Amino acid sequence: MFGVLTTVSALALANFLGYNSMAPRSQLFGRTFTGNDPESRQLALTFDDGPNDPDTLKLLEILDRHGVKATFFMVGQHVTARPKVAEAVARAGHVVGNHTFTHPNLIFCSPAQVRLQLEACERSLTDAVGEHSRLFRPPHGGRRPSVLRVARQLGLVTVMWRVAGVDWNSHPAPEIEARVIRRTRGGDVILLHDGSHLGMGSDRSQTLVATGNLIRQYQDRGFRFVTIPEMMHSSGISTAPEVGVAG
Repeated sequence: MFGVLTTVSALALANFLGYNSMAPRSQLFGRTFTGNDPESRQLALTFDDGPNDPDTLKLLEILDRHGVKATFFMVGQHVTARPKVAEAVARAGHVVGNHTFTHPNLIFCSPAQVRLQLEACERSLTDAVGEHSRLFRPPHGGRRPSVLRVARQLGLVTVMWRVAGVDWNSHPAPEIEARVIRRTRGGDVILLHDGSHLGMGSDRSQTLVATGNLIRQYQDRGFRFVTIPEMMHSSGISTAPEVGVAG
């Protein structure tokens, strides 16, 4: 009987830790940024897995049309493949952050492998756009204490999200919009995708349509779209890593 209870307890603990390693709002393994006060009228659009040719450039046109600045978490190997697209994002005034070099799930990586992924992405970003943010988003949201520790050692601040459009599998725009609207309250970091870790040329046309519609709807309701550094600043949160925080 004791052995059965021990096994059940171990499985329950494993499930608990596994859930928290991927749950975007969890702070169990270390502090991350997911947004600010729910009463805020700010929203932050973030786009993962680019740069993607040609949809990232099309997205820039939509954002410019609405006067919105966003935060792009880029995959290093895509930056290396399309440095001019990455440069266009930065030149348009958007914030560029680190999304690793090849987009692995970091919970399965050793600390040395995590460091190599982050450092390689930093080099590709610097080569393409020069100076950029110190923001980092783990692929799939996967992180362990060692992942956040390495990020802090490299001077990176980990950013997660509260609202996800689940657009990575090319749902129709109305479904993406409905999913975002159901979960958005205010002060939210919204996760969308302008590219795919699987390769260049991924079709993100439905995300582009959804993005334009969401911006119009929330601007009409008095919300303001900001970058992650702007949202952190308005919350009194530094964009510098908190060295020494448990994680």
